[in-house]
Amino acid sequence: MATVEMVMPKMGESIMEGTILSWLKKEGDLIEQDESVLEVATDKVDTEVPATHAGTLKSILAREGEVVEVGKPIALIEINDNQEDDSIKDAAVPVTEQPSPEQEILQDVPALTSLILGSESSKEKTGDKRFYSPLVQSIAKAEGISAEELAIIPGTGKNGRLTKNDVLTFVKDRKTSSSDFSQAPAAIGSGTDEIIEMDRMRKMIAQRMLDSKNISAHVTSFVEADLTKVVLFRNKIKEEFRKKEGEGITFTPFFVMAIAKALKRFPMINISVEGDKIIKKHNINIGIAVALANGNLIVPVIKNADQYNLKGLSKKINDLATRARENKLHAEELKGGTYTLSNIGSFGNIMGTPIIVQPQVAILAVGTITKKPAVVETPTGDMIGIRHKMILSHSYDHRVVDGALGGMFVKKVADYLENFDMDTNVL
Repeated sequence: MATVEMVMPKMGESIMEGTILSWLKKEGDLIEQDESVLEVATDKVDTEVPATHAGTLKSILAREGEVVEVGKPIALIEINDNQEDDSIKDAAVPVTEQPSPEQEILQDVPALTSLILGSESSKEKTGDKRFYSPLVQSIAKAEGISAEELAIIPGTGKNGRLTKNDVLTFVKDRKTSSSDFSQAPAAIGSGTDEIIEMDRMRKMIAQRMLDSKNISAHVTSFVEADLTKVVLFRNKIKEEFRKKEGEGITFTPFFVMAIAKALKRFPMINISVEGDKIIKKHNINIGIAVALANGNLIVPVIKNADQYNLKGLSKKINDLATRARENKLHAEELKGGTYTLSNIGSFGNIMGTPIIVQPQVAILAVGTITKKPAVVETPTGDMIGIRHKMILSHSYDHRVVDGALGGMFVKKVADYLENFDMDTNVL
């Protein structure tokens, strides 16, 4: 019999850890390959994780509620020798020592984790030279533990290293010792204030937003587009579309189609940054920000968006949005995005300054469509007419996207919308 490790899988771009929600199997159970074994939660999605091999669930290494880094072992699976192939042999668990701090540093952890403890200068100020694992840093970030506080926590690990339990004990003691203080202001106040603990997703969203602002030099360009043709076309076909397809058609597929065309025209917007290298993406994968019932956001991704027609985009967007709100998205549907669209017009907003989804370099927010008086050019002269106008807000990373490129891109998106082909076949 051989034993293989089952590790925490990577379930999305920029996701470096997951929380064990529940084990669907118990130790000693027989499991099939690809059979769901446990449920894991990340900042983007809750999903079931399948078994990597068939065999017996020999040992569960990560308990429910535990936060585990991507790539770390969560269980041991015992397999039959006659099932063993080369890949399984390679995965057999050897008896090895714990990785050294230097080895842990070399693991696939993004540079963002350094932001948790501040800059190197802040560490120098505290005189703190200890190594902190990514898991410890993640807990410190989520609990708001400063570099100064982290430096004074006694470590019970090897060579005095700080462990997860050390940090959690500190958090528990801090909350206990400060409970009287936290209750006093509430008693002194009017009694109408309410303290609401951030949920897991909100904490992660908050940190992602701060990380993005620290990484990218955000600049926003604005363009007003005349969407009269798009509005008239949608009004003309929406009822028949609903009868034939059993669902409505929103403005979002029109926006996605225009963005996809513009990305093909300006491929240097469809990039990401890794260190001092620019990665030019081959595929056009557009993320759609979806608001959830609890106020949080999730961004499912339309892979190869440029290969869909308007009808295909509409059905794909409706499906992703519905399953996002029902928490039924798969991890694969949340990663690989190369550009993001945020429809703030659905909340009645006319414009905004959206924050870039890392490691992308740009994001477009579309505002509400409103009727406005405008000058209309005709063969017989100019006249005032009522037009359907919308403002496009394009935020981009000025490290790699200059104002000319960022401005031309959003203007091209507007041009595609303004010159929409009224003869497009959707039904």
